[in-house]
Amino acid sequence: MSLKANWSYPTSVRFGAGRIAELAEACLAAGITRPLLVTDKGLASMPITAQALDVLDAAGLGRAMFAEVDPNPHEGNVEAGLKAYREGGFDGVVAFGGGSGLDLGKTLAFMAGQTRRLWDFEDIGDWWTRADPAGIAPIVAVPTTAGTGSEVGRAGVITNSETHEKKIIFHPKMLPAVVICDPELTVGMPKHITAGTGLDAFAHCVEAYSSPHYHPMSQGIALEGMRLVKDFLPRAYADGTDIEARANMMSAAAMGATAFQKGLGAIHALSHPIGAVHHTHHGTTNAVCMPAVLRFNRERIEGRFDMAAAYLGIPGGYRGFCEFVHGFNDALGIPASLRGLGVEAPDLDALARAALKDPSVGGNPVEMTFENTRALLEEIA
Repeated sequence: MSLKANWSYPTSVRFGAGRIAELAEACLAAGITRPLLVTDKGLASMPITAQALDVLDAAGLGRAMFAEVDPNPHEGNVEAGLKAYREGGFDGVVAFGGGSGLDLGKTLAFMAGQTRRLWDFEDIGDWWTRADPAGIAPIVAVPTTAGTGSEVGRAGVITNSETHEKKIIFHPKMLPAVVICDPELTVGMPKHITAGTGLDAFAHCVEAYSSPHYHPMSQGIALEGMRLVKDFLPRAYADGTDIEARANMMSAAAMGATAFQKGLGAIHALSHPIGAVHHTHHGTTNAVCMPAVLRFNRERIEGRFDMAAAYLGIPGGYRGFCEFVHGFNDALGIPASLRGLGVEAPDLDALARAALKDPSVGGNPVEMTFENTRALLEEIA
């Protein structure tokens, strides 16, 4: 079976090994003739980034890059990027990288022609309608990890460095016009990043599947996304050059982000403030939180995960699924607690309060209160 395809859902996706060669074509299709490639500091000097810039340069689109992007991008990165974008006279963004580069790139494109401050567009109610749609620059997204799925998302996660809160900036036009999913770009990921990003995709699928909201299409996508992670993440972890495994994980990442239109839940509500305060890797933090949240939600999700376990070939229904998650984490080198991520003496009260303000809270099947949220944090600390 050929793992190369063109998809129109949820946006235009050019999927397959070697398709980074089509980056300039994708820019022109999106209406971009002078792109700014936005990536993170770690990727700036990598061969895959040079390859992408070479493709743009050869087509006469230049090789401009902005790479002042931190692992948890904040408003300072946005301000610096906007300065570079506006002074350079660019007309679109190539968002290149993992979640950090993709989120920052999409946010820069969104803010390019806005006059209001960034936090005025937080994902609260209809705040997105405050934006001037004509001021949003076109975006081409190129993921280099298989986790966040931000390449098919309509939002960017930006940390408020003053309050240490992760904020979701949302607008429908933040969905990239064209996505290039080239699994060859993920071959060089180290094992711990392969595991953490892969489990981020898994968490997206698990939480979307758990959400009480009605969205049957997302429900089905989440279920198949879980299967792809279960079957292919161990292979990608064991052999980073396994292109079939890398391709299927790239699909699972996009599926997770598509599915969580149905909602996220306690895993992300806990993970966001932990990452914002303690600078932990997002996907790995999700994985640490997942076993406790599955137990926490049992009364509302047990029957649903009995069905999921059957589809996934996991014996024992809901209980078997929980046991599988424990074993999966262990096999992929995920620590059992936040202490294993280097989080020492966390302020559980402050984290609980922050978790309850996170937009993901509304998608959890069991209502979260200060008391039960703090108890969850105690369990994973």
